[in-house]
Amino acid sequence: METTQKKASGPGERDAVHIPCTADTLLRKLWGQWKTHVIYVLGEQQACRFGVLRRRITGISPKVLTTRLRELEADGLVWREQEHTIPPKVTYGLTETGFAVHAVLKDIEKIEV
Repeated sequence: METTQKKASGPGERDAVHIPCTADTLLRKLWGQWKTHVIYVLGEQQACRFGVLRRRITGISPKVLTTRLRELEADGLVWREQEHTIPPKVTYGLTETGFAVHAVLKDIEKIEV
């Protein structure tokens, strides 16, 4: 998502200015229950399988975890690798951007509230 200013309505006013806001775009990708927690755990665990993630993130249902992983993958923060075995072996990890977000989360963790 990008931020824009409204078009000026009166004479002599400037036309609409398109101002992309990277922070806003990133925060919208992180918005949603469990997303930052998934990124944090993946950053600490490196790459891991679905079952390991589910055990590390207590209180999350398998359905919600699957949904959040798909959303984070679509946003380019998480990668997914599936081996075609029986049962399928699926591994998740952070992309370069995901690791950058993890580093920010670690810095936020240091702030005393």
